[in-house]
Amino acid sequence: MAPTAIYDTTFSKPGPAADLPPPTLYPVKEVKFEKPIPVQADGREKALQHKDGDAAIIIDNGSSSVRAGWSFDAAPRLAIPPIMAKYRDRKLGRTFSLAGYDCYSDTTARGHIRNAFEAGTGITANWDVMEHVLDYIFLKMGMNGVDGNIDVPIVMTEAVANLPYSRKSMTEILFECYGAPSVTYGIDSLFSYRYNGGNTGLVVSSSYSATHLIPVYNQRPMLAQATRLNWGGYHAAEYLMKLIRLKYDHFPGKLNASQAEFMFRDHCYLSKDYDTELATYLDWTGLEDRERIIQYPYTEEVIVQKTEEELARIAERKKESGRRLQEQAAKMRLERLMKKEQELEYYKDVQRRLVDQNKKETKRILDDAEVKDEAQLDKLVKNLEQNIKRARQKDLGGEAEEEQVEAPDFSLLDVPDEELDEAGIKAKRQQRLLKSNHEARARAKAEKEAEAARIADIARRDEDKRTNDLEGWLDERRQARLETLAKMKERDRLKQDLGNRKSLASQMRMKTLANLASDNPSATTGRKRRRGGDDDDFGADDADWGVYRNVAVGANKGDSDDEDEEENLDTTIQTLERELLQYDPTFTYEDTVEAQNNWTKSLLHAWRYGPRPVDEGSQAERNQIHLNVERIRVPEVVFQPSALAGVDQAGVVEIAGDILSQRLTAMPGLDRDEFLKDVFLTGGVTQFENFDDRLRKGLLPLLPDGAPLRIRRAKDAVLDAWRGAAQWAGGDEWRRARITREEYLEKGGEWFKEHDMGNAIP
Repeated sequence: MAPTAIYDTTFSKPGPAADLPPPTLYPVKEVKFEKPIPVQADGREKALQHKDGDAAIIIDNGSSSVRAGWSFDAAPRLAIPPIMAKYRDRKLGRTFSLAGYDCYSDTTARGHIRNAFEAGTGITANWDVMEHVLDYIFLKMGMNGVDGNIDVPIVMTEAVANLPYSRKSMTEILFECYGAPSVTYGIDSLFSYRYNGGNTGLVVSSSYSATHLIPVYNQRPMLAQATRLNWGGYHAAEYLMKLIRLKYDHFPGKLNASQAEFMFRDHCYLSKDYDTELATYLDWTGLEDRERIIQYPYTEEVIVQKTEEELARIAERKKESGRRLQEQAAKMRLERLMKKEQELEYYKDVQRRLVDQNKKETKRILDDAEVKDEAQLDKLVKNLEQNIKRARQKDLGGEAEEEQVEAPDFSLLDVPDEELDEAGIKAKRQQRLLKSNHEARARAKAEKEAEAARIADIARRDEDKRTNDLEGWLDERRQARLETLAKMKERDRLKQDLGNRKSLASQMRMKTLANLASDNPSATTGRKRRRGGDDDDFGADDADWGVYRNVAVGANKGDSDDEDEEENLDTTIQTLERELLQYDPTFTYEDTVEAQNNWTKSLLHAWRYGPRPVDEGSQAERNQIHLNVERIRVPEVVFQPSALAGVDQAGVVEIAGDILSQRLTAMPGLDRDEFLKDVFLTGGVTQFENFDDRLRKGLLPLLPDGAPLRIRRAKDAVLDAWRGAAQWAGGDEWRRARITREEYLEKGGEWFKEHDMGNAIP
């Protein structure tokens, strides 16, 4: 006999939430109105006092923020989004026009916001909005006191390779609408490079609407070699918003682009080694430090906690109510008992009156008592006596006596019908029915005893096999477990198919319902309907599913068979796994269905909810967003746009490598090392941690050994473009590059001058 083996089934199930500190919650941020911007009239006074009249208004016309100030200021005086809102209040009968952050000061204005730029580009598309934004800027800078025109030169930034129509429209507005004496355009990243002391190098500008790489030689941009990557802060925020919506498909809060931009800036970072970090990002160890939990506003249901005195009073009221109910029930039982005793006394009196009566009088007395015959009367008396006896025993609290079941009488079944009168024939029929019921109960009892004996025999043989052939017994359990898992998988698949309107199971179910609801079902129309002659495509429209929902409400009440089967499968798999855990040393808790469904083992749970259990009933947790892999995935797109976001372009490293290794080396008279010594980073996206390290790590394998690669950042990647334009204004090159009003009137709005800080004539 083979020895039995019993193994310890106690397994520790460590949870990642054990000993974790409370999570740090970050409130969701979005653009809002802080305070009104005052009019700054002192700037114009200083401009008039400035020597040689070289003071200018500097406007960094960005697609995310328009920064404006005077050329003699150290920083821009205004920084507003290029938006406006215009609506009419019907109650007041007035039209309101707002610009910049003032658009967020009113709830109605928020719904009428329009942007001056085309979404995701640096090209102005809505000139009404642009003109309104310029009005707001000039008003806040104190130019409202000027009669008719803006009498100060304007320096404005524009996109790389700006469209001639866009520049022409801007020029016409500045000269025709505002009467500016002169206008000059320049590229923001080149102004930033000049302000940071650049001479020869590669400018990498990653801003809100795009990423540009521009080689500069002796302060002159080589725009023919410049390359644009259609990815910036706007696209990153949109990408993050899509990832969050896919991650939380039933999120109750309202997610907008403004919130996504704040999440992108505040919580995302560039990984030093993206692939390596991504592979272990969702590991339970340290996940609480890597994730960021964004808390959205919510309304928590306040549950008032009752004191011990209140709880005691409530319990006492419940007890008193229970006592009253018990008394009422006892009273009702007593009334029913008295009624039954009266009925018993009445029927016994009827029995006494039937003694020594003729047949006619007997029938009259039975009819008055509404009884068919004496047999029914005896049965009524017997049943009433038994009911009264049981009721009295229940009221006294004693145990009910076991009723003695009399042996059934089937004596009339052997008597021929010719020897019986009408009453005897009826009694014979009743005995035949009683005999059938008696035999059916006997058969059911025998089958039940046989089934119990069979189950006991199976258990005995199973125990014998486990004792004598443990390996064979374990093989049977393993096979049974696999079959049960397959049934559970098939059950889940069918459930999923029924939930999918396009699945074959759902379509067949709808066809059945349509057939039942049809006046001419397919069973009566023959082959014509099955061939498609009468098919009305019921179920193809969403409105048809209202019928299905109505039918499903009633159908679910009869789905007990499916529920029983599901419960049986779950019970079976638990029993099999419990036996395997006890007797199979190779089967551990990690192999069980419970462990596989355990949230501490679920990668999906770690991705959506972090290393802590989730409470679906908590309004606070339902309104939380967990940022983990998104923190490194979204900023990584600028290096891998095709692999991560489906943008059919090369990344920053490939573009820079192509410019430095291919294009510049093919041009005679240029020293590539001069460009390598100054790779300059500017723009808001380049402010991410590790941006320069990633660019250096990617470029080194593309360059010769010992190449003098040097990467530096702008002092202020956001404001240096404005500061560079302010520093450049007033100089000799600015005087040569500006377009005067006389030149505009002579040569038209499409004409402009080339200079080191601007675009080239195509």
